[in-house]
Formats: sequence, structure tokens, C-alpha cells
Amino acid sequence: MSMVFLNPPPGVQLTCCFLGGRGWARCAACRGAAPLPPTTALSSALRLLCWQLRPSNAFLSSLPGRDRSLLTEKTTVAKWKKKRKAREGCNLPGSSWEERLANAVTPLWRLPYQEQLQVKYESQRKVLQTLASRLEELGIDAQKPGGLCCPLRPVVPSPIINGYRNKSTFSVNRGPDGNPKTVGLYVGTGRARNIVCVKANHMENIPPKHKQVAQCYEEFIRRSPLDPCILFHEGGHWRELVVRTTSHGHTMAIITFHPQELDQEALATQKALLKEFFTCGPGTACALTSLYFQESTMTRCTHEQSPFQLLHGEPHIFEEVLGLKFRISPDAFFQVNTGGAEVLYQAVGELCQAGGDTVLLDICCGTGTIGLSLAHQVSKVIGIEVVEKAIEDARWNAALNGISNCEFHSGKAEAVLPRLLSPWEDTRPLVAVVNPSRAGLHYSVVQAIRNCNSIRRLLYISCKPEGEAMRNFLELCCPPDPGKKLAGEPFAPVLAIPFDMFPHTVHCELVLLFTR
Repeated sequence: MSMVFLNPPPGVQLTCCFLGGRGWARCAACRGAAPLPPTTALSSALRLLCWQLRPSNAFLSSLPGRDRSLLTEKTTVAKWKKKRKAREGCNLPGSSWEERLANAVTPLWRLPYQEQLQVKYESQRKVLQTLASRLEELGIDAQKPGGLCCPLRPVVPSPIINGYRNKSTFSVNRGPDGNPKTVGLYVGTGRARNIVCVKANHMENIPPKHKQVAQCYEEFIRRSPLDPCILFHEGGHWRELVVRTTSHGHTMAIITFHPQELDQEALATQKALLKEFFTCGPGTACALTSLYFQESTMTRCTHEQSPFQLLHGEPHIFEEVLGLKFRISPDAFFQVNTGGAEVLYQAVGELCQAGGDTVLLDICCGTGTIGLSLAHQVSKVIGIEVVEKAIEDARWNAALNGISNCEFHSGKAEAVLPRLLSPWEDTRPLVAVVNPSRAGLHYSVVQAIRNCNSIRRLLYISCKPEGEAMRNFLELCCPPDPGKKLAGEPFAPVLAIPFDMFPHTVHCELVLLFTR
């Protein structure tokens, strides 16, 4: 065995050894090793060695542009992995519950914001690489530079980094001290039976108003003689709290309550006590615009399944986006980062390339924010949403803002969209924007889009593109298959832009533009 000590450029220290004619290189910074063929160029060897190299600026500037950017990306990702490993160490018994919660809910909270964006960029890059590989398996040549299926732009930063959430959901369960009437967020899982409810006072993504309402709700249920409902079959009543706020200073609180065997008189008493606490007692500090109460025997419940009961204040709160005013109901979908939503919707408007004769199809439209914000660019907007109250809000929002070229349809997209598109004979250009939940689009929706030849441009907005959305991407792009009722021409991904709507978390919204 012979040892050779190289003299590389400043900032990198390599040790090479040769065993039986094979070359190996070891990085002094991280101890990582990799094979080093004799003909390997220095830049290629660096890529093989380690993601945790921390080269000097002088060395970076000496590398070709592509190798320099690759090394910088890997350095950032490696730093995050190192900090994630340290975070996992923080989940040992010696770490505080506040740290454990921050690590679980906002795993990037220790990183400077620019480094968070680089971590998210790398994550989206892998999504596009995966999509390119899956399309190759279908016989579609989708490989672009870097192994991506289409160009990927840098992550668009959020205009607000801390306290950006306009909606927070707080649970009720046993806290670190064993008190079952603790209001906060979960550390642990139900499957592992190690759930602990930790107060969210230190969480960077939650605004002070939400924390204040959660603290008051905890004070109320600790005064109440009724038990919390932790497991339905074990009894108890007090359940989760949802807080929604707007830039106008409006605050809506929605409290979920399991009625168990209480009669109507007992229920009325609890509602009266709750209202008194938030209107005449300590809860007045929250200055609630709306206080709602929902009786629910299920984990999640819509207004149709169990109506939201207004105990105090106004039935709706209001928000402004891009100069338009929007009414928000208790269970209506609205992007949780209002400032980020404005940036996102502006970009969607540009990517649509909609002219004055274009018809915009807004699928999973919520309260109509996207369609209404783009209504001035197009001849007509057609919105579809499963939540009936959200459609009521969308229609009301259109009237409030004096917008008359929008129509909104309530129902499941898989039921409504085929009915709308099957007889489509309009010669105007048709652009579709889809913004589904993490469950993605129903297959019938994809079928209707694929089989409507008038749709030549499609924008898919996904908060989890590596999940069920990936299935939708493949369904949109796969070759025609009469057996699967996919007769229309396939789409192709042409551009991807990530938007950071969730600072301190690993998530972002990916806007993927498809054309055909």
C-alpha cells in the first residue's frame, strides 16, 4: 500500500491511497471515500467524494460554472443533513419539548432562510428527475439537462418568513406534564402511542394571535368540569381548535366538541359558557370577530355533515388579495400564506398566457381566489369546488368585487367536470388551472382534461408533487390508451416553478406547466 498526499486547490484537502492498483480518494473534512480512476478529472472526483466539502471561495471560483453550482448545492444539502442529524439527537430525552416540536413541525427552522430555499430547490429537482425517469419507462423521451423533465426555476421566496400562517389547527391531549387538557401540536404518533401535546408558543410559523387564542382556549377547558375527548370511545368532549386570521385584523375561532350522550340542554349550557368566556371573561383579550362551535362525532366533519354554529360575532371574515376582497367561511379553503398567495397568483396569471378571448377553467377553486384574480385577463372563468360553502363564498366574492364573467359549480370535480367538458364546442382557447388537495385529482378529472382537445395549456399547483400528484402527472403525459379511456393527445411538462409558501418546513408549492 502506498500513500500519496495531493496538493489540491485551496480549501480542499485530499488523501489518496492505492490498494492493488485501485485508487481511492479520501476527503480530510468528512472522511468520505470514493474510487478514483486515474483518468478522473478533479471536478469529477470532487462530485464523487462528498457532499459535505466546504471549499473556499477561491476554489469555487476556479471551477467551471456547472461544477461550481453542483458543489454549492450539495454543500448546502449536506449542511442541512448534518443539522437534521443533530436535530434527531435533540429528540433524545435531554432535549426540550419545544425543540422536539419545532423539529417535527418546522424541520428547517435552524437554517438561515436562503439555505432553506436551497434545500427545497434540491427537493424539487429530485421530483422532476423522478418524473423524467417515470416518463422514460412509458417510452417518452423527457430527459432534459440535469436529468430533469423540464427547466426548473429557483424557489420563489415567501414575502413573510415568520408568523405567516393565517390558519392554525390546535389539538387537545396530554402535555409533557401529563395534563390531558393541554392545547398545542403533537410530538409523536398515534401508531407508536407516544403522542405528547406541546404548546406552540415558540413556533416561528404561527402568528402571536393564534397562540393567544390557543392559550385562552386551554384556560377555558381547564376550568370546565367536562373532560377532553382524546379517544372517542373513552368519552370526553373538548376537541380541537382552529384559528383563522386576516390582514384586516379579523380573527375566527372554531371549536370542535364531541357531544357523547349530552342532551340539548347540556349542550346549550356549554355553548353559553364558551361564549361568555370569550365575550365577557378572560377570552375577551382575543377580540374574536367570529366564534364558531361544531358538534362532531368524526375526526373531520363538513358543514353539511354537522353545521358550524355561530356563537358570537360575524359569520365571515374578510381578506384582500391583489386588490380584491374575499369572504372566508369556517371550512373554506384559502392559502395559508396570504402574501405568498399573491406572489403565486401573479405568476399563475403570467404562465396562463391568457388573452381576452380565453376561457379559464379553475378546478378545485376554493373561494375563487385564482379565478377571480385572473378574471380581468380572460373572457370567462369557470370554477369547480367540492365544498358548497366555499362556492357560496366564491359567488359572493364575485358580486362583491363587481366581477360578472365568472360562474362557479359546486360538487366533486370528477362529477362536474366531465359534464361540463363533454359537450364543449366553444372555439375560444381553454386554459385549465388545477389546485387539488394532497390526494391529487380523481382519475375521471384527468380523463376529462385529456379528452378535451380545447385544453392546450394546463397549470398544476401541488403542495406535495412527490405524492399522489405524481400519479396525475403520469396520467396527463402518458401515451393515449383507449383501454383507460385516455384518447386525447398527451401533455408534456415544459416549466416548473416552486413557491415557498411554508417557510421553516420542507414543503413548498410547485407550479408545473403542461402544454400539448
